[in-house]
Amino acid sequence: MVEIIRIDNVDDPRVQVYCRLTEAQLKNRLSPSEGVFIAESPKVIQVALNAGYVPVSLLCEEKHIYGDAKDIIESCAGISVYSGSRDVLARITGYTLTRGVLCAMRRPEPLSLRQACNGASRVCVIDGVVDTTNIGAIFRSAAALGIDAVALTRASCDPLNRRSIRVSMGSVFLVPWAWVDDSVSEMKEIGFKTVAMALSDNSIPLDSAKLESEPKLAIIMGTEGDGLSHNVISSADYVVRIPMSHGVDSLNVAAASAVAFWQLRRNKP
Repeated sequence: MVEIIRIDNVDDPRVQVYCRLTEAQLKNRLSPSEGVFIAESPKVIQVALNAGYVPVSLLCEEKHIYGDAKDIIESCAGISVYSGSRDVLARITGYTLTRGVLCAMRRPEPLSLRQACNGASRVCVIDGVVDTTNIGAIFRSAAALGIDAVALTRASCDPLNRRSIRVSMGSVFLVPWAWVDDSVSEMKEIGFKTVAMALSDNSIPLDSAKLESEPKLAIIMGTEGDGLSHNVISSADYVVRIPMSHGVDSLNVAAASAVAFWQLRRNKP
């Protein structure tokens, strides 16, 4: 039997993790090893639980206790489950919950690049992408289209940001990922040929046979505005462009990643 703790006061310190802490504070609360993140909606929370992530507490709208959140609550025995009216929860979180359930979860121990890429043949490298929506969308495409792992430069947005998780529909929990300092040299060190997605004079088309024959590819996606740096482009093994029509010069990084993942996936039917 799970005890439901009713919250009537928006200033209740027991639920401060859902309202008062910034993303940076959630990440490093107390110490980096004790950081947390927030997952939202029963479906996304269930994906995280299935992937082995550890719940800390739940915040659930009253009507969902015996509805959408029933199975999650039962599987999270032993943690605090807080509940309140829709209005109180909206004031706690700062917005009306569309799915009525939030879960604070423990951050896992970070993977090294070698750990994340162990056995991988196709890896996405996110270089300096800071928009949380794009990060979530890239992870969702990576999970759906056969990318084995994701590496992110430290200037990129945290995949466990609340919005990134929501946009990815929990895909950030399905694909192993790690931080890198150098998007080209570190991938080369572990045996990957690097593919810089960029428009340049020496670029080759995405459907080039050279790429399909490579056993291990790291597909490097650049920032939303400026794209990849000159240093990344000049040091990559391949510079690749997506052929365009009607004078369009480029796609949004999330859309471009989906196209690249599909074309460069391994074991095509």
